[in-house]
Amino acid sequence: MHFGLRYLNTGRNVWSDKAVSMAQAAEEAGFESIWTVDHVVVPKGYKSKYPYAPSGRMGDGNEDMQYPDPLIYMAYLASVTTTIRLATGILIIPQRNPIVAAKQIATLDQLSGGRIDLGIGVGWLEEEFKAIGIPFVGRGKRTDEHIAAMRALWKNEFAEYHGDFVDFGPIFCRPQPKNGSIPIIVGGHSKAAAKRAGRIGDGFFPARGIPHDLFEIVRATAIENNRDPKEIEFTVSVPEDLNDIPELEKIGVKRILIPSSPMGGTSKWASTPDEVLALKDMIQKYASN
Repeated sequence: MHFGLRYLNTGRNVWSDKAVSMAQAAEEAGFESIWTVDHVVVPKGYKSKYPYAPSGRMGDGNEDMQYPDPLIYMAYLASVTTTIRLATGILIIPQRNPIVAAKQIATLDQLSGGRIDLGIGVGWLEEEFKAIGIPFVGRGKRTDEHIAAMRALWKNEFAEYHGDFVDFGPIFCRPQPKNGSIPIIVGGHSKAAAKRAGRIGDGFFPARGIPHDLFEIVRATAIENNRDPKEIEFTVSVPEDLNDIPELEKIGVKRILIPSSPMGGTSKWASTPDEVLALKDMIQKYASN
């Protein structure tokens, strides 16, 4: 079992020396990864329902929160760490130009020594899409095309892609990722997200809870698409009872994420370097060799 620390680019440790201390403590404690979250803007008075809290509001209703750009933030953390992986959890991919994003992510992967995981999602905050001029309707199809185009840019000597939302002729996009591509972890709480993970994902991250029904959809969809479902890693939030971790391993969970600040749905978090370091024994107990 691997352990990750989320979401370091929000909360009270978001800036400078505090972020460095948290990241280095996570590396020392044996965390496998640090995760970031993505919102370009949060529209004041938004009406969209946040799907991961009973209140329907993220950040306990606080709209004016710090959300540094996750890719720039990960580049900063890469410069002060050596082994810990850096992940988005998630990057709202239909809001990004796929060519620009592919170049940014590949550059970051090269500079970090191949330590990048790309968690992606379609987004839920309709008002955010409107504010930045991206259609909310059709974002699922847009996401699929963006992923396909980015992978073509990462893997091929030169790439071209022709779709409904992405269309470019033969081009070179350099650098490419250090290890040939970037692992893509599909985030989301819906059947559509689970099916997307089964079709094209290297992993699946449902953000909250242990949704056995969605895991089964991932596996079934993988088989339908001639993929080995065992190759798709499941990432989940830390369970209330740590004794459940061996059972999670049995159902294919490979990574558990621990919040770096209080979040709805869990009473466990590590919000200071000392609290992060205090988890070292627990990580050693359950971590993969």
